[in-house]
Amino acid sequence: MNYPPLPLYWLALALLAALLGCSQTGAAPIPATEIAGGKEPAPTSAAPGIPAAADLSIRELPPDWQFLTGTFPKYGKVFGVHIFAAGGVPEAKAIHAANVMAQYLDNNGDGAPDNPAVVAAMTRRNAALIMAETESAMENLMDNLPDQFHARVDRGQVQIQDLYGSETKPADGFDASLEEVWHLISSAGYAQAYPEVFGERAGSTLAGYMDQARGGHFAERDADDCADGRGQCALPPNRQYPAGAWYTYLDPTCDYGCMVTEYFYWALTAVMGAQSGAERCREISGEWALCTPEQVKGKDGPVFNLLTDAQYALPRIAPEGSYNPTASIRPAAK
Repeated sequence: MNYPPLPLYWLALALLAALLGCSQTGAAPIPATEIAGGKEPAPTSAAPGIPAAADLSIRELPPDWQFLTGTFPKYGKVFGVHIFAAGGVPEAKAIHAANVMAQYLDNNGDGAPDNPAVVAAMTRRNAALIMAETESAMENLMDNLPDQFHARVDRGQVQIQDLYGSETKPADGFDASLEEVWHLISSAGYAQAYPEVFGERAGSTLAGYMDQARGGHFAERDADDCADGRGQCALPPNRQYPAGAWYTYLDPTCDYGCMVTEYFYWALTAVMGAQSGAERCREISGEWALCTPEQVKGKDGPVFNLLTDAQYALPRIAPEGSYNPTASIRPAAK
């Protein structure tokens, strides 16, 4: 799921936002005091706003965010991107999410962001991952957030994405941090740095490829069409995708921009190999049919070429939560 300015698929928090304003291997996990480790490059003309150095330990909130102590007392920062965690979130879960973030942003493991323009876009928007133990705990926290935070979201001074401790590196099942962390990066980063290519709107290159994957262009008539899950929203007529479609998400609260966001996640993680395996392929079959890099390349060739285009420096190795700079090298395209 991801959040403002993203679409209505995340209805509960999207409505809240209105009130406030949807692999590297073999490395040991980074300790709590050294989550992101490594230095970042000095800001350049291509990447204004990137901090000169990273300090990503789980610690007390910095002065500008002290007003969140009662709701999100745990804090970290990955290449300038905030992580706020509720007191009930195990520190190991917050550390894992930070490692996943770092692996996505520095996928070649050299200690610096692979795409400074994307990180600069995220820091300009005050991109923030917010963590609570469960969905219901998040709802309670959001109801009790200080007005100052609501105002910042409402003014577009912070862009948030939620992640629950219960879905982060669970004992059994898929690690949802791969999805939720990527949503923040794609929406606050890639969609902003390259709006014509990765914009979450009709007319972007990525959206055009998504229309092909869905078997047509299906969009909501207006915002109210997605408000309560009973309208048509961005679904095909009668909620039936054309035969041959391989991206078939049926959430009636997910508007067109939300559909683009989800498509980006599915395509990229499939290219990484994170969705492969017979069991996983069965689990996601109601939404996504291309489970391996080879299937994406064969069926959705244009998006495969886009996602492996070196100029965008998209991640190529699926994060597994143990960021270790200099330990990995970006693989060749498959």
